[in-house]
Amino acid sequence: MASAAANRQDHATLADLLRILRVRRNLVLVLTLVVLGTAAAVTALLPKWYLSTAQVRVEKPDGEMQLFQNQTGSYYDPYFLQDQFKIMQAPKILHPVIERLDLNRRISAMLDSPDPLPVDITTNYLVREMLDLESPRNSSLININVYAQEPQLAADIANEMARVYSDDRIAFATSEQREGLAKLRQELEQQERTVTAQRDRVEQLRDELDLAGVDLNARYSDMEIETLRQMQNSLIALRVDAIGRKTRWERFRDIPFEQRLNLINSQLIADQNIQELLQAYLLADQNMTRLRARLGEAHPDLIAAVENHAKIREQLDGQLRGYESALQIAWEEANARVVELERQLSEAKVNQILSARDRLRPFEEAVQRLDDETRLLTTLKLTLRQREIDFQVPMRTIELLGEARPARRANKPNWAINLVLALVMGLLLGVGVAVGIEYFDTSLRNVADIESHLGVPVLGVVPRIPQPDDFDPHDMASTEPFRVLHTSLNLIVPAAEPTAMVVVSAGPGEGKSTTVHRLAEAVAHSEHRVVLVDGDMRRPTQHRLGGWLRSPGLSEYLHGDAELGDVLQENAQPGLDVIGSGDLTGFSFSLRHAERLRALVAALKQRYERVLFDSPPIIGVSDAAILASCMDGALLLIQHRRNPRAMTLRAQQTLANAKTTVLGAILNQVPADGNEDYGYYAHNYAYYRSDGRKGAARKPGRRSMAGAAAESPEGDHLELNEPDK
Repeated sequence: MASAAANRQDHATLADLLRILRVRRNLVLVLTLVVLGTAAAVTALLPKWYLSTAQVRVEKPDGEMQLFQNQTGSYYDPYFLQDQFKIMQAPKILHPVIERLDLNRRISAMLDSPDPLPVDITTNYLVREMLDLESPRNSSLININVYAQEPQLAADIANEMARVYSDDRIAFATSEQREGLAKLRQELEQQERTVTAQRDRVEQLRDELDLAGVDLNARYSDMEIETLRQMQNSLIALRVDAIGRKTRWERFRDIPFEQRLNLINSQLIADQNIQELLQAYLLADQNMTRLRARLGEAHPDLIAAVENHAKIREQLDGQLRGYESALQIAWEEANARVVELERQLSEAKVNQILSARDRLRPFEEAVQRLDDETRLLTTLKLTLRQREIDFQVPMRTIELLGEARPARRANKPNWAINLVLALVMGLLLGVGVAVGIEYFDTSLRNVADIESHLGVPVLGVVPRIPQPDDFDPHDMASTEPFRVLHTSLNLIVPAAEPTAMVVVSAGPGEGKSTTVHRLAEAVAHSEHRVVLVDGDMRRPTQHRLGGWLRSPGLSEYLHGDAELGDVLQENAQPGLDVIGSGDLTGFSFSLRHAERLRALVAALKQRYERVLFDSPPIIGVSDAAILASCMDGALLLIQHRRNPRAMTLRAQQTLANAKTTVLGAILNQVPADGNEDYGYYAHNYAYYRSDGRKGAARKPGRRSMAGAAAESPEGDHLELNEPDK
């Protein structure tokens, strides 16, 4: 079977597939309808899920916004949006949503659970079953899609997630500014205390030196004093710069190491090398995630991706450490400049004091220092005020664009998609089953199969008639297959040579009795002398098909109760003589009847050119083998796509064991649209209907098969195209 199936597969063509689908169209249709109906039932039983969507626009910050600086436009960054998806699904966003909406209890009720769910289970269920984040291509928009079995619940979750995420986003964007403002306020308070202490020092020196009436705002034109003033101004600028660098270093140092990656591309870290390393790190992380989903942990590609990811992370960590060291070094350098300038200023002051009046020098220095500290205080106030104004400018990194509304119709299950998929799957299943049945079908289906496996010619191809009553024995197109069979027999065994032949089949129900009956009529119409003998003693059929007497018949003759003249019914139909099966109860063929049967055959051959015998199935019943052994030849009838090939081969072997020559085979019940062999015959048979003649005029006295059957003495009726029982 495997080799034959492989042979068919090697020669399979598109025409073969179309033929299979045409033959098995009912099977394909039934399977498609079953799958479609199952999908419809399952879809109707599935719980309904409603979709609500909240839309937000998120922009990647280019750094801290400055009031008096030109603002650059935002740009699309897919890696940034992927990070935002992860943030939205993080516990810091979902836990407040769960708490505010009491989702532990509401989702538990939706799942028919008696107790509220733990927050981690609720979070996992929300992310896995209810939440679907998406972003339109090449845009900074994020759609927060939430599915729930209650429309209002879906809308509440989507809106609350948008609000919590917006608050978190704004808080993160302003956290750096808040920390800077707090540090500036601390420095301002410290400077105010320093100015107050210096003012008290000036007043103390005024009292000690008795300098009442001296103008504290007076400016001296002395060159040394002017030099000291310039150095003092430089010292103030260096101190402000040192304070800024120290603040920046301390802030970066206090950030946990694992959170520093989130600061890249902000104002705190603007190093181009670190930005490029971050992009490479994100790409490596994405590649490693993609490979891990497809490959095993021991796969070389995944191992290489993991090593590349770790290497880039190591380089990035090294750059961040280097950046921290650079901040520290910058602050130490600025502080060293302040210390050096303070030393130089101290030396200049000493030199100035030594050259000035001892009485006024301490007072002048105190006044000068008070002036310096006051100007530093003013500078800190202006800086703090500018930063406060910058902080009040709205941060445009996120915008709520659309509020979620309760859905009116369920989004899941989708009837259209489910039914279309079911239709496609049903068609695929039907086609697959049809092709599978065809692939493993070992029955004989066409002329080529029969002639190649049995080694006998196919003498006739008999079509299937969907409605048995449609058969008209006077219609040339209907009877043409049997005339073709008769002609083929004449080519093998000329009519001048009287021949006795039996029509056998491997099993019951293959249409053997109907075929031999119509063949006998075709021989009679050709004006050859023919006799039809019903040799099926177990389930006789011919008397019902022809409307003649069943007994006395063959069984009485073989039993010795009657002679040939007693059982022969002459002109049972015009030009056709018949012998019924007989009506002896419990009669069956045996070897002791063989000699009398041979004598009957010899006597009939002297009177007729064709002696046709009907027989029971040859497999499972011994009568057919005994009957065939007394004949000149046998016609093996094979019903299209009915019995396995092995069963037909067994029937042929049984005939060979009976030393009966198989004259040929008859392919029966071939559908007009299901086999390429019958197509040629069908076109030729239809030729007889091309002139509009449905059938020849009925001859006087001629009875149709259906009419004759109605007049059967037994009152039985057998459909003309119905297979043997």
